[in-house]
Amino acid sequence: MSDDIVIDVNGLTKSYGGRMVVDHFDLQVPRGAIYGFLGPNGSGKTTTIRMVCGLLKPESGEGRVLGFDVLNDSLSIKERVGYMTQKFSLYEDLSIRENLDFIARLYGLDNRHARVDKALEDLGLVERQSQVAGKLSGGWKQRLALAACMIHEPQLLLLDEPTAGVDPKARRDFWDQIRRYSAQGVTTLVSTHYMDEAVQCDSIAYIAYGKKLLDAPTADIPKQINLACWRLEGRPLQQAQDMLEGAAGVDLVARFGAAIHVCGRDPALLERTVLNVREAQPHINIQRIDAGFEEIFIYLMAESRDNFQ
Repeated sequence: MSDDIVIDVNGLTKSYGGRMVVDHFDLQVPRGAIYGFLGPNGSGKTTTIRMVCGLLKPESGEGRVLGFDVLNDSLSIKERVGYMTQKFSLYEDLSIRENLDFIARLYGLDNRHARVDKALEDLGLVERQSQVAGKLSGGWKQRLALAACMIHEPQLLLLDEPTAGVDPKARRDFWDQIRRYSAQGVTTLVSTHYMDEAVQCDSIAYIAYGKKLLDAPTADIPKQINLACWRLEGRPLQQAQDMLEGAAGVDLVARFGAAIHVCGRDPALLERTVLNVREAQPHINIQRIDAGFEEIFIYLMAESRDNFQ
């Protein structure tokens, strides 16, 4: 494994109750990258992250993380990874400083006081260090959780939907900090449902119901999927939507506020269908648009089959 590749895994599989939750998953993540990990709920993202960081042993597959074997060196991987779960998992009856000091003790770190001071400074927690964690808002809990992940100076951050339930400003502040870590050479694999966050990643892997459907630099994804897309506006829209559902050339119909976005892989056929709708409903305004990430991921999800069906 090259020193420039931090995660290099191939064929990882995991099943529960006879159902394949992760199905022969491959991933290569270069050092310092911010790698987005997307997919619908129940698609295997959390299970994959736990296999990568050494918390779960795959049933088959192989690979290395930070140079260590995912099958045999899970303890070495866990010592060098920062893993932030979906649920706040620190002690709510301890203060911010006490939580960070406790985590530093768990890792057996030297110079604990100085390390805690640095973590508080990096995440803007100095003024609140005596506040009990259970009284913090979602955004401040998120900062504390990230500080705890980074106190042992890991080379790899694994973040499982870290910004769920926090306000937009807290999300922006969080991503600013992730970019600072990236500039210092820290690699980040982050799962998210927010499209505005996904586009901030260097690359994106999309997993649906255990199978990886897409893995590419973020800027290249629209060209790879190559969806033609139109925007329809006007009132009423429901009749137009009914006409579009299942029509020739239509692979996706979705509401975006007061408009409908309709997309398909056959541009010419889709255009004829859209023009037919406007002819039948002249009050509808139509405009050709570029497919965005949300349209692309809705399309990918619609094309994949739920492994629990």
